[in-house]
Amino acid sequence: MNDTTQDSADGRIRAVLADDERLMREQLRSRLMEVWPELDIVAEAKNGLEAVELCREHRPDLVFLDIRMPGLTGVDAARQIVQLPDDDSWLVPEIVFITAYDQYAVEAFEQGVADYVLKPAERERLAITVARVKKRLAQRSEAEAGEAPAAALPAGQPMQQLLHKLSAQLSPGGAPKYLQWIQATVGQSIQMIPVEDVLFFISDEKYTRVQTAGIEALIRKPIKELVDELDPQLFWQIHRSTLVNVKAIAGISRDFRGRQLVAVKGLTEKLEVSRSYTHLFKGM
Repeated sequence: MNDTTQDSADGRIRAVLADDERLMREQLRSRLMEVWPELDIVAEAKNGLEAVELCREHRPDLVFLDIRMPGLTGVDAARQIVQLPDDDSWLVPEIVFITAYDQYAVEAFEQGVADYVLKPAERERLAITVARVKKRLAQRSEAEAGEAPAAALPAGQPMQQLLHKLSAQLSPGGAPKYLQWIQATVGQSIQMIPVEDVLFFISDEKYTRVQTAGIEALIRKPIKELVDELDPQLFWQIHRSTLVNVKAIAGISRDFRGRQLVAVKGLTEKLEVSRSYTHLFKGM
């Protein structure tokens, strides 16, 4: 594991590598230094849990994740990593999956929100991946500066959908099974709430609020777990602490600070959209 902790003062792109095979990490590092000598590899992890913690510590721009690692797969690690940014000073990092299996690579490539490297990393193929990642990072910088569409910002919702699909491919059961009911506390009683009736989920430090058109309830399950359990086609994450039912979105507005706010059907309350998710409402 690399102990580098300081930020790059020269603005170089910062990366974390994660693979449970030491030789594979060394080979990838060596190839990256050939095709992208300016890249600052700030840390290396030998499993998914280490990858998540190193991303929390180093706040990288880019993460290379082996899809199959013991304890926590690269896909599961990616799910946790995209939940880490808790303010607008650090956006969701770009993800590159390392895999020996073409079917995962094709899935990632077709989505266009993540890239892949096939083991062993060949110089020519890695150079193509690097070129694509550089382009996305440049578009992200332009979007932050207001010089490009917000669509260039990290593709949070498509990424969640991709991770669900990859996770289903890795699991023996096949297709993902999403929550259909929420068991929640309403006053002094417990109620079973159909997921499709929920307008939004919003978390604080201890509880997650479940809001329907008629009731407000509480559960102890955090947003980062709900993201993995809810159908990403139905619920969009618009903030680290907020998931909204797509069918409940009435419109989008901006406040005096320029922040996007989601209006929810039937409610006066508006939900803030964090910068990592503003691309979801491009053109609005």
